[in-house]
Amino acid sequence: MINYFIGDIMTEIEKKITELRKTLQYHSNRYYNDDAPEIEDFEYDMMMRQLKKLEEEYPEYDTPDSPTKKVGGKADNSFESVVHTVRMESLQDAFSEDEIKDFDNRVKEVAAGRHYVVEPKIDGLSVSLEYRDGVFFRGSTRGDGNVGEDVSGNLRVIHNVPLKLNKPIPYIEVRGEVYMPKKSFEKVVDRQLLNDEKPFKNPRNAAAGSLRQKDSSVTSQRGLDIFIFNIQQIEGVTLNSHKKSLDFLRELGFNTVPSYKRVDNIDDAINEINLIGEKRGSLEFDIDGAVIKVDEFDYRERLGSTAKYPKWAVAFKYPPEEKQTKLLDIEIAVGRTGVLTPTALLESVHLAGTTVSRATLHNQDFINEKGIGIGDIVTVRKAGDIIPEVLCVNEKHSDGSYVFPTHCPSCGEKVIREADEAAIRCINPDCPAQLLRNLIHFCSRDAMDIEGLGPAIIETFVNEGLIKNTFDIYNLDYDKIATLEGFKETSANNIKKSVENSKDNDLSKLIFALGIRHIGAKAAKLLSDHFRNIDKIMTSAVDDILMIDGYGKIMAESVVEYFSTDSAKELVDKLKNSGVNMLSKSEVKDTRFSGMTFVLTGTLPTMKRNEAAKIIESFGGKTSSSVSKKTTYVLAGEEAGSKLDKANKLGIEIIDEETFLGMTK
Repeated sequence: MINYFIGDIMTEIEKKITELRKTLQYHSNRYYNDDAPEIEDFEYDMMMRQLKKLEEEYPEYDTPDSPTKKVGGKADNSFESVVHTVRMESLQDAFSEDEIKDFDNRVKEVAAGRHYVVEPKIDGLSVSLEYRDGVFFRGSTRGDGNVGEDVSGNLRVIHNVPLKLNKPIPYIEVRGEVYMPKKSFEKVVDRQLLNDEKPFKNPRNAAAGSLRQKDSSVTSQRGLDIFIFNIQQIEGVTLNSHKKSLDFLRELGFNTVPSYKRVDNIDDAINEINLIGEKRGSLEFDIDGAVIKVDEFDYRERLGSTAKYPKWAVAFKYPPEEKQTKLLDIEIAVGRTGVLTPTALLESVHLAGTTVSRATLHNQDFINEKGIGIGDIVTVRKAGDIIPEVLCVNEKHSDGSYVFPTHCPSCGEKVIREADEAAIRCINPDCPAQLLRNLIHFCSRDAMDIEGLGPAIIETFVNEGLIKNTFDIYNLDYDKIATLEGFKETSANNIKKSVENSKDNDLSKLIFALGIRHIGAKAAKLLSDHFRNIDKIMTSAVDDILMIDGYGKIMAESVVEYFSTDSAKELVDKLKNSGVNMLSKSEVKDTRFSGMTFVLTGTLPTMKRNEAAKIIESFGGKTSSSVSKKTTYVLAGEEAGSKLDKANKLGIEIIDEETFLGMTK
């Protein structure tokens, strides 16, 4: 009987360990690879700690592939792989002073004369930068610590990544953290909310998502920055301490991690951690802790590393700050596509360095799940220390959960909730709340790109009665504009010129500008390239659109539904009469590459890859970022990397630039 009982316990422990590993691997993938975390860092850290404790108590269930022994990320197949010659390790976490002192005791056993350097732990995406003779030649993400992804092009557009160092060091590899400053993050989220897109949850994921863009021009618009905090390897220079290496990095022109300080003992290190924590809310960037590192490099060598962590460093994680306050009211805003978004209006409370009086409530399902009502005492936390959110109800003072209005608070029309959607939406195309957002989207860079008609100016023109609908953009009274405060004749003429220039845009930009649900810039181009003119698009059926590779049923139905409305037909007709181009301008010389998919990799001898891509498209072909069985050719240049290996394994034909140009004659 006793043996059965023990066996039952061991079975439950094994189940718990298996469950924890599965859950951690899922959330690790959501955090590192999808840039879309579903839980807070603190919750993840606590699960990891629980798993580690169980593995220590029951070593028979310990395995080498456990999440406790691996860095969370992995290389993305859409980028070239980079093998790190010096492993990019993660750090052991500590959550109390006792744990920091335990770390110090372990260090003293090997390095009694050690000093420490304390620095803030920047919450971003860890990267490697490599320089040869002082010139930047490659940058990569950490990935799983051994293999990352080549993001050199995107790193080049970050202002504080020096392309040439102040000294021609033969070779140096440094490690840094790409991050998104709080102001940049707020601007990005504002744009996402304006377009009814799901906003980034925190600056870390915004930075990661921005750095992994296939188009570096998108990366350049996101306001990313970088702090450098370590030398991975160096030739031609000898350094013996971390503090001296950081000082040297500053001499070379790097933007080093701020406020690093060398201290003599662990008590001073703890004091410095507390000081950094007090400044946390006032910093222009997000941090999730502070790092203590042994300063002397010879001591670091003696201490060594585990399979996952260096033994000479520890990261203290600050606990998330939560406060209770009263929910005074719920405000409903109407987005560009008519989605109703609830915001909690709170009794002001000081949280993570700022005064919070508003917090997101997501949608009706979230409100129902938490049982949130006006008058309740709720717990508020800043997600990623930026966006306040309501976590739960502490004291119930309302009769039940808040219920969304049945009619739009802007136009008074009845709102609907479509099947399989969490959003409640106003579908009135003339809704005033949607007008401003639609106009801003219409004039934005990826849409009609009307320079001079930014959000503030559009709002002014709407308030002045100059714009009452989208078509009015092409019927502006420029004489009246010149008389407005802050405007002159020159300003009015510049806007007029920009409006006139937009008439010559490719059809794809107009399709995107119309703001059709589920149709982004890429989908708009596919639609434009396939049908070639607006009339064919407007009269196409769902099955016709489904013939486009990359379109699904929801997207096709959305296009047909949009152009079936009288308001859309009227708008297109008026834009057409005003001279707006309704034809695709993408040149198709012939269809010799029709049905073919090319993957471009490496550096071509005489042309850029985007130039080659345009040639492929001009002959009716497609390009893809990853090699698969559907790939027809891989066009490879120097340093082609892993895509070449995969093409060989799949038996895909590999061609060089000379062969490719021969195919285009």
